[in-house]
This record gives sequence, structure tokens and C-alpha cells, in this order.
Amino acid sequence: MEKNVQEKTTNEIESAVKTPPRPPPAPNDDGDDEPEINYRGIKSMPFIIGNETFEKLGAIGTLSNLQVYLTTVFNMSRISATMLLNVFNGTTNIATLVGAYLSDTYFGRYKTLGFASVASLFGLLVVNLTAVFKNLHPAKCLPENNGHCVGPDAGQTAFLLLGFGLLIIGAGGIRPCNLAFGADQFNPNTESGKRGIDSFFNWYYFTVTFAEIVSVTVVVYVQSNVSWSIGLGIPTIFMFFSCLLFFVGSRMYVKVKPEGSPMSSLCQVVVVAVKKRRLVLDGDHHGLELFNYAPPKSINSRLPYTDQFRFLDKAAIRTSEDRVNPDGSPANPWSLCSMQHVEETKCVLRVIPVALTAILYHIGAQQQYVVFQALQSDRYLPNTNFQIPAASYVIFAMLSLSLWVPFYDRLVIPFMRRIKNKKRTRAGEKRESSGGGFTALSRIGIGIFITVIESIIGVFVEQRRRSSALRAGGPTSPMSAMWLVPQLALGGLAEAFNAIGQIEFYYKEFPENMRSIAGSFFFCGNAVSSYVYSFLISIVHTMTEKSGTGNWLPEDLNKGRLDNFYYLVAALCAFNFGFFLLCASWYRYKGSGESGSVEMEMEVKKLDQHSA
Repeated sequence: MEKNVQEKTTNEIESAVKTPPRPPPAPNDDGDDEPEINYRGIKSMPFIIGNETFEKLGAIGTLSNLQVYLTTVFNMSRISATMLLNVFNGTTNIATLVGAYLSDTYFGRYKTLGFASVASLFGLLVVNLTAVFKNLHPAKCLPENNGHCVGPDAGQTAFLLLGFGLLIIGAGGIRPCNLAFGADQFNPNTESGKRGIDSFFNWYYFTVTFAEIVSVTVVVYVQSNVSWSIGLGIPTIFMFFSCLLFFVGSRMYVKVKPEGSPMSSLCQVVVVAVKKRRLVLDGDHHGLELFNYAPPKSINSRLPYTDQFRFLDKAAIRTSEDRVNPDGSPANPWSLCSMQHVEETKCVLRVIPVALTAILYHIGAQQQYVVFQALQSDRYLPNTNFQIPAASYVIFAMLSLSLWVPFYDRLVIPFMRRIKNKKRTRAGEKRESSGGGFTALSRIGIGIFITVIESIIGVFVEQRRRSSALRAGGPTSPMSAMWLVPQLALGGLAEAFNAIGQIEFYYKEFPENMRSIAGSFFFCGNAVSSYVYSFLISIVHTMTEKSGTGNWLPEDLNKGRLDNFYYLVAALCAFNFGFFLLCASWYRYKGSGESGSVEMEMEVKKLDQHSA
């Protein structure tokens, strides 16, 4: 009889452990009973993807040619325009952290996206008005002025900065929230929902790239060759349709309510762990002796114990001075934290080393000197008089990404899923695999490795371009600029693996109540990478300018050694790949825990605490 009781208890424990995490609470939930959420999934995607596509067509259509607009219409110097845009881009990426915090803490993703979309619309409208009305921009610079042009006055500058400020507000809310909001529409507890989330990440980036291609070709052509008023008006119209699509689909959306500041919980764990640093824990405690409470209506999934960052476990040590409320929650979260909050903090800390690899990755994937190489190469199409603009060669990277994403989503993932299901069938498992394709970490690693190959190819292409230019004796090399296409295509392929992998990784590995902050991580990595890249170029330029080998990066690339700079970038990317391998081997995916037995024992202890 004792054996039967033990078996029954074990079955009940396993049933409790295998219960899937609760779906996020409904937005209109005011009572104790949570109504069932109606996930529309793919049915809501036309509104969300359409909103995102038109938003990117509007934003990129304006930003991609903004430097030319500032120098030709506002009569700014190249240095002034570059500095202004660097500040604007840096502030825009940093603003994503603020927008993510406000979304996760106070407003929720739906309200944040709605407000930010309207702010972007008005920002684009203000920038467009500076081109439409002559009194909102300086007089045109005439040749008879011998290069002395009148710059913008204080009022014109203020009106332009107003448009930039509205665009910063819009980007700060849209960028970190749109991905998480789209993924919210799929049920994470069903097989079809998990597959839908994975496909959404792929198709999201595909639409972004498609918008970039249209913007840097059609929209930029209209701006440069037809009219700035019409060229900046087109993105504004796109943004209007983006807002319209977003609000039309409002009734279909799953709107997850914010749970308060997620950063407070992280700070509480660190502060309490420092306060209790002198307390001693049993080396083999496995989290079983620690305070473990999870809010019953939290959208966060229950996490098993992990033995990484063990010093944080002390935040969950319950002393005689710590008090607990009748519902089981700690009376003072700044003196006692639950293991659930400790594990959520560990999730964030584990992500940071992997996120650091994005800095050097962006340097390797987005090599800006390709444009200058194209300027000093033969850009004419064979047997024609058509010359490809140097800045348009980035389209080959975009095309590479655009071709790979549908191929991967529609062919590679189903193929790998069938292989996994065959293995499960041979092993006697009836449950089919919901996954397929590479894991998020694998995709990030593949993208980093491709940047190494891309940089090495860049070395040989530059050596060929430079040697042919020196033989010809002119500033332009007779080598066709199409030789740059292989490294550009590899850059797009690296983006398809790494960038999409990063987005998926942050979304899945951050706690559910921090998914907007997770979305901002990708843009912050890009921002830091831009600063580091500028610093790297400055250091290389300063150190090689007075060296015996000569300046690597002069104005005339034929007099420099850009191939040596590519060698340096390849070495940095190789170091980055090695660092990533260390991070990946150490990393544990969220919810993996130490072992199933530990998770089961924690569940038993938790059930006992609740019953008591």
C-alpha cells in the first residue's frame, strides 16, 4: 500500500510539473477568473506585418537619403550633417530602452505602438513640410555665390529638430514593441503557435528588407531626381497607411497588460543578495531550501532552478526577520525575494555575454568602405552606358537576405522538422516536433562565422581593385564593381542568420514581462557597434597616418591599404566567433534547469508551502 501511495504521489507531481505555463492574462480581466484568450495568430498578421512594412517604407524612405537632403536643401556642411545624423541615430537607438521600459511597466505594447505610430506620422509630416514651404528651409545655393551659401536660421533649424524629435519618440516606441506585439498574437503553448512565432520572426525581417530595397531605390530616386517635396511626401503617405492598418485591426489583437516595472524585480534580487552575502548556503541545496513563490496571475513562465550565478540564490534565503503575506508573497521584496525572481534575473544576466557579440558582428557584417570601393571601381553595366550608384550596391546584401529567408522558412525548416520527427518515431515517441531549423544560438554563431569569411574575401577583392588601379594610373580601377557582390551577398546572408537569430533569442530568453526591453537589445547593440566602429576607424587612421607603411584609410583608397584594415576586421570577427563559442557552451536556455528531478522536487516543496 505504501508503494501505491508513492506511485500515486509521483504521478501527481509529474502531472503538476508537465502542466504548461499559463497564457498571459486577458486585457479586460478584472475578476479572479481569467477568460480564455482568443489567439488570432496568422489572421492578425496582415494588419501587423502591413503596419510594419508601411512604417519601414516611411521611416527608411526618409532616413536613407537624409544626409543628401541636409547638405543640398539645408546647405549644411558634410561634417555638420554627419554629426547631426550620428546624434540623431544614436539617440533613436537609445530611446528604444525608454520606450521598452514604459511599455513593459505602464502602458503595454498596444498603447505604446499606437502612440509611437502617430508620433512618427507627425514627425515625417514636419520633415516633409520643410521641403514643401520655402520659408522653412534656406534659399537655394546658387553657383554665382562661389560656394558661399546661406545656412538655416534658428527657426528653420528648430522646426527641423521638432520633426527629428517626433521621429525619435516614434522609433523609441515602435522598434522595441512591434516584434513582441506580433509574437503576442500566437499561442505559445500550442505546436502551431510555436511554429507561427518562428515564422513570424523570419517574415518580419523579410518585410523590413523589402521596405529597405524599395526605399533606397524608388523613393530615393524620386527624392534626388524628381522633387524633394514629393519624395518626402511619399514616406509620409506610407506612414499614414501604417497607422490606418494598425488601428483597423485593433479588435483582433491580443493585448497583454503590463505588470509593473520589471526592472524593480531585478534590482531587488541584486540588492537583497548583497545584503545577505554573509549568509551561508548548503553547496548542494539545488534551490530546495529557498523561498519560492510565483504570483498566480503572472505572465511569466515558471522557471526551474539553475546553478549559475549562485551568489544571487542568497536573495531567497528566508531568515527569522523576513515576513510573508497570507497569500505567500514576501511582505518586503527588498529583504526577501522568491527563487522565481532570482531565476528571472539569471535569465537576463545569461543573455548579456551573448548580446556583447553583436558589437563586433555588426562591424564585420556592415562594412561601410564597400561604398568607397565602388566609387573607385568600374560601375558601368556591361555593354551599356548605365552606371550603378555606389550607394545602391548594398541592394545585393538585401537581395541575399530576401532570397534566403523564404527558402529557409519554406524548405529548410520543414525538411529538418521531418528529420526530427523520423528520429522521434524510431525512438518510439508519438509527439511530433514543433521545432525545426537551427536553434537561435546556432543561427547567431553561423552569422558571426560568415563575417570572418566575408572580411577575408574583402581582402582579396581590395587587393585586386587596388593593383589594377595602380597599373592603370588613374583614380578609378578598371575592375568591375560587381566583384564586390560576393562579400555583400555574404553580408546579407550573415544578417539573415545572426540578426533574425538575435531577435528570436532575445524574445524567447528574456522573462515574458520584459519582451519590449528584449526588443530594444538588438537596436542598442547596433548603436554601440556604430560607436565602436567609428572609434576603430579613428584609431587606425591616427596610428597608421605617420607610420612607415602609410595611412591605411586615406581619402584616395589607391594610396592606402584598405586590405590591411579588412585583415584587422577579420581578426576581430574571428576573436568574436571564439568568444561566442565560449558563451554558447556555457549558456543554458530559459527553463532548461539542472535536471527534471530538481524541478520536480521544487514543485513538491511549492505545493507543500501552498497547502500549509
